[in-house]
Amino acid sequence: MACGSGCCGPPATTPAAPAQVQTLDLTVEQVAGDDCQDACCADSPAASLKDECCDLGGSNAENANDACEATNGAGGNEACSAGPAATEDDCKDACCATTASIAPTPSIPDCCEGKASPCCDESCVERLAHRSCENDNMSTSSECSGKNEDGKPCKKHARATRERYATKLEALGCICRALLALGQESCCAPKGRSSIKNRRTSVKSRASADSCCATTATGARTRNDLTVKKRRSKGSCKRLTTTPAVDADSCAGDDCCDETKTSNATTAAKAISHAQTTAVDPEKGITGSEHVVLSVSGMTCTGCETKLNRSLAAIPGVKNLKTSLIMSRAEFDINLASITPTELMKHLERTTEFKCERVTNQGSFIDIIPPCSPQEFLEREYPLGVLEMSLVGKNAVRVAFDPKIIGARDLLNHGFGNETPPRLAPLQADPTLEAGSKHVRHVGYMTILSVILTIPVLVLAWAPLPQHDIAYGCASLALATIIQVVIAGPFYPKCLKALIFSRVIEMDLLIVLSTTTAYVFSVIAFGYLVSGQPLSTGEFFETSTLLVTLIMVGRYVGALARQKAVESISVRSLQTPTATLVTDDGEVEIDARLLQYGDKFKVAPDSRVPTDGTVLSGTSEVDESMITGESRPVEKRVKSTVVAGSINGPGVLVVRLTRLPGENTISNIALMVDEAKLSKPKMQDIADKVASYFVPVVLCLTLITFVIWIAIGMAVRNQLGSEAVVNAITYAITVLIVSCPCAVGLAVPMVIVISSGVAAEKGVIFKSAESIEMAYKTSHVVFDKTGTLTQGTLTVAVEEWVSGDRDASTASLLLGLVGSNKHPVSTAVASHLKLNSFTATEPIEVKSLVGKGVEGQSRSGQILRAGNSRWLDLSSDPRVSAILANGYTAFCFTIDGSLVAVFGLEDSLRHDALTTVSKLQDRGITIHLISGDDDGAVRSTAARLNIPDTHVRSRCTPGDKQAYIQELLTTPATPKKSAKKSSPPVVIFCGDGTNDAVALAQATIGVHINEGTDVAQSAADVVLMRPNLSGIVTAIDTSKAAVHRITFNFGWSFVYNLFAILLAAGAFVNARIPPEFAGLGEIVSVLPVIAAAVLLRWSRI
Repeated sequence: MACGSGCCGPPATTPAAPAQVQTLDLTVEQVAGDDCQDACCADSPAASLKDECCDLGGSNAENANDACEATNGAGGNEACSAGPAATEDDCKDACCATTASIAPTPSIPDCCEGKASPCCDESCVERLAHRSCENDNMSTSSECSGKNEDGKPCKKHARATRERYATKLEALGCICRALLALGQESCCAPKGRSSIKNRRTSVKSRASADSCCATTATGARTRNDLTVKKRRSKGSCKRLTTTPAVDADSCAGDDCCDETKTSNATTAAKAISHAQTTAVDPEKGITGSEHVVLSVSGMTCTGCETKLNRSLAAIPGVKNLKTSLIMSRAEFDINLASITPTELMKHLERTTEFKCERVTNQGSFIDIIPPCSPQEFLEREYPLGVLEMSLVGKNAVRVAFDPKIIGARDLLNHGFGNETPPRLAPLQADPTLEAGSKHVRHVGYMTILSVILTIPVLVLAWAPLPQHDIAYGCASLALATIIQVVIAGPFYPKCLKALIFSRVIEMDLLIVLSTTTAYVFSVIAFGYLVSGQPLSTGEFFETSTLLVTLIMVGRYVGALARQKAVESISVRSLQTPTATLVTDDGEVEIDARLLQYGDKFKVAPDSRVPTDGTVLSGTSEVDESMITGESRPVEKRVKSTVVAGSINGPGVLVVRLTRLPGENTISNIALMVDEAKLSKPKMQDIADKVASYFVPVVLCLTLITFVIWIAIGMAVRNQLGSEAVVNAITYAITVLIVSCPCAVGLAVPMVIVISSGVAAEKGVIFKSAESIEMAYKTSHVVFDKTGTLTQGTLTVAVEEWVSGDRDASTASLLLGLVGSNKHPVSTAVASHLKLNSFTATEPIEVKSLVGKGVEGQSRSGQILRAGNSRWLDLSSDPRVSAILANGYTAFCFTIDGSLVAVFGLEDSLRHDALTTVSKLQDRGITIHLISGDDDGAVRSTAARLNIPDTHVRSRCTPGDKQAYIQELLTTPATPKKSAKKSSPPVVIFCGDGTNDAVALAQATIGVHINEGTDVAQSAADVVLMRPNLSGIVTAIDTSKAAVHRITFNFGWSFVYNLFAILLAAGAFVNARIPPEFAGLGEIVSVLPVIAAAVLLRWSRI
């Protein structure tokens, strides 16, 4: 349907002024305004542009105000019953009496919700061309030929307008969004907003009252319904019905194209609604929940993570908490009625000494540098499409926007008015890695400073210099004091706050005790030296300074190794920073962050694809191995899809963007990999428990060592008490420092991080750490048939019509019944009928029945059913049984219960199905095949794959699949030769997602074979990025290698700490560790753990 007459063109002689975007002045209890009519498609000032978007094709008198038509009639809306005289002051029929928002219709644009069909189509482009012709004709120098004889615009303007808007129309379904974003006139004018200086809303963040074409930002959460009380004023409705807030995405609840003023009440509800799940309570303020991701800088060991976890868990309102030492990250849901994210971050920094920064890595946003001060910029009115603005760093502002309303490039160039446009801020590093990089840099600087201050102390202590003990001691005291205060000083508040607030005894306490003891004893010894009564041991400032320096060196090396290991498997690093934009004026290289819907970009030879898209022109071969694990280049031609991060071959491709960089395949994969890194397997519980007891046990061993060496010195060696105490102190200091729980804490998470990244490079995405932990124990693998073991591209091999010949009308009914169904069988039959030149006759009340088929009703009232023979009770029919006997999949079509046609379909096996099944069977894994297909087809497939008949089930509904897997889980696994007793079975279910959701959830590990690039919607535990069954073997091998590395790490941690503590305590009489070199213990203990994890990258998986 077209816009209606005059919707988009031609303009009046007086150009319409662009709609002014204003800010809203409201409170929850009061909304100023004179009307409640939204008028989101309000009448243009131009007379010839009278809005008729909602016209159904008849006259305006007959079809006026269609959005409210449903409530007219007897007993109609009292709110609009003032009579004809009040028509101009009051809203139109039923526009304010809606008690529920109209459900969005996914098939039409948002701005057209509630209308009979979309208000924008090809005729809109033609009207815009008319407008261009008339504008051009006003100029005396115009070369425009005006309208043609058939009323069409001239070829020049028609071609230019089509090139400009046709892409946006096809990509967005509505060109109004593009017109509004550029401040031009359209059939959907932006809503006005009252301007104020002081906001009196209880909502803390600002929101944009967007146009009727607005959609929620990607990644935004569902809004709560809000009730807004409106003060009655002149011209308003007589009675305001309390309604849920209309979603800002639609025109629901009002007449989209009415010609009255904008409703402040509706606009108020939209402005108050947040992207978060929030509601307003006049007494408590903001309530609801919000998902928070924090980047935490300053964590060095597993004790730090324990402290962070306990500190967050102790805060009321924090739920679903996940923390990661390796990723320097915390993720949780927060109850806004208890505490706000800002208050939580301040509390966390105060109680833990960590530095926190909120991370936003989802949705559409850009970082800009405003032309004025950031604070002043944040206080201004929000442009159309902007959802929120916040300060990032000192000079940059992060702008979150709706990319379907305004693109990033349009926002940057035109969105903020006629003033000097803001500049795009420099590209920041991956937010999940930035905290780790900052921590490494900080530790590095402190380590360098500590080394510079320590070297003079060592020279004064160990070099053969003239005897000036007091002078050298003064210099050493000064340098050691600086080190103790500046370098070791931050350890003091950390360990004390951990002890007080989190009740955690962490490794920092060991460092504080040892370095303080060495420093204080040296100060006392220096005091005795100055007083002329030097102790026999003398002062040893070199011990305290070297101890601190080596501890810092160990922490720097460990942090750097962890950071490099995480960076090496970062999926987001595949995102290219620039793109070559193709426009009417030529090609221009832009920042990839400025890509927007409707764009076309060029992919040069041997360059990375900036984001997902569809090829418009050109042919090439693309290397997708870094995304899907497919080693062979994939041929790309017109209409082929390309994936962000893949590398183009020798050809040149022109691609139309389908996903923005923040929402493309790279972002989706990165989010799933991060989810696995944040999750913790059961083995981590063992490590956490050991680490929690580690420091108290070391303190006890230190005390025992101190007492024993005093006794040995006085009783066995006949030393003086002071000499024995000094000697015992050196042993105690060494025991405190040389022990290291970091190796235990890193044993599991380091391997999980690296193994999940390595698997992702091979096209296997683990979505939980538990899957990595359990996969190597697999005892059963259950396969679905269609689309999993087979290609899923069924073809009709046999067809039989009861009447003998194909009847065109009957075939058309069948095509109409199955044409819109996405099941592989329905798709195959529909394709077969289309190839035979049949056209669809659309039935009514069509519905799909899971595991059965499709049913509907013809226009004449006949009951139409198409599906498997069991549902239709036709398995015993001779015509059906003959097809089943040949191993085909039977698809039957009945009219009023009588068989009309039966089709026999066949499918081909995947090329690696037999190889994968054989490899799994060679490992002692039992293979099962369950399918909803007919018995003959299922058993034929099982025979070709050497799967025993006892492990084959056919004609299974989703519930049957779930029951079969449940039975396997309750049956004890057959013990292997090396095992003394049986262990619980581990069942992998592998399906393509069609009707398999229940089975995927029931299995120990659900594996989803992905087709295409939309990987984020799968609820499985493991996603195979390419449709190859060999990914299951890769997943099992990855799990096995990861568990072996974890076992090694635990063993190394135990061996190191055992021998290191024995050496430090002097258990070996002729060998000990000098206290000043005890700080090297962290390097010796942690590096092998990190190396074992990183070596997974080169292991044969």
